[in-house]
Amino acid sequence: MSDVLEALDPAASRRLAEREQEIRADATRIRVRFPAAAREVGRSAGPSAGPAEVRVEDLARSRMLDALAVALSDDPDTLSGEVHDLYRFGDADERRAVLRSLHRLGLGDQAVDLVHDGLRTNDPRLVAAALGPYGATVLDDAAWRHGVLKCLFTGVPLDVVDGWADRVDEVLVGMVSAFVDERRAAGRDIPTDARRLLGDTTIDPSRET
Repeated sequence: MSDVLEALDPAASRRLAEREQEIRADATRIRVRFPAAAREVGRSAGPSAGPAEVRVEDLARSRMLDALAVALSDDPDTLSGEVHDLYRFGDADERRAVLRSLHRLGLGDQAVDLVHDGLRTNDPRLVAAALGPYGATVLDDAAWRHGVLKCLFTGVPLDVVDGWADRVDEVLVGMVSAFVDERRAAGRDIPTDARRLLGDTTIDPSRET
C-alpha cells in the first residue's frame, strides 16, 4: 500500500491525512469523503490494467475505511451500517474499495452479503476483490467454489484469490474438470489457471485448441 501512496505529491498526502483525521473525529464524514477520494486525493493515470491492479484511489479509500473502523471501534453495528451504505450507494470503484478492505474492519461475518453481491456481478475487479482475505474467511465451501469457477469464466487470475491452493478439494476439481470438458467440446481455449488448478497433468495439451 505504501509504495503506491508514496507516489502522491505532498499536498495530496496532506489532504489524505486530513480526511482520515476528519473521519476519526466524525464517522459520518466518510459519506462525503469516500466518494470524492479520487478527486480530492488522487487517482492512478490511465485505464485499469486488470482486476489485480492496486490503484491510488483504492488505497486512499482503504485508509478512510481504516479511520472509520477506529472511529466506530466500540459500535460494530453502526460500523457495519456505514460500510453497507458506502457499498450500496457507491459506484464500482467505491464498491471495490469496500470489498478490498473488509478483512481489516473487524466486522466478523456481518458483511458476507457484500461478498455475495460482488460475486454476482460480471465486473472482474469486483469478483477479484470479493475473493480476497475477507471472502476467504466468511464464504462457505460451496460459495467459495462457485467464486473460483467464476474467476475462470471471467478471466480473473487465481493468484488474486486468497489462499486458493490450500482450499482446493475434490468437489472443486470436479467442477473445473467439467468446465474444461465443456470448453474443449466447444473448441475453445482452456484457461491456464484451469490447468494450474487441476495440476496440469489432467489435461492433454495436444487436445487444446
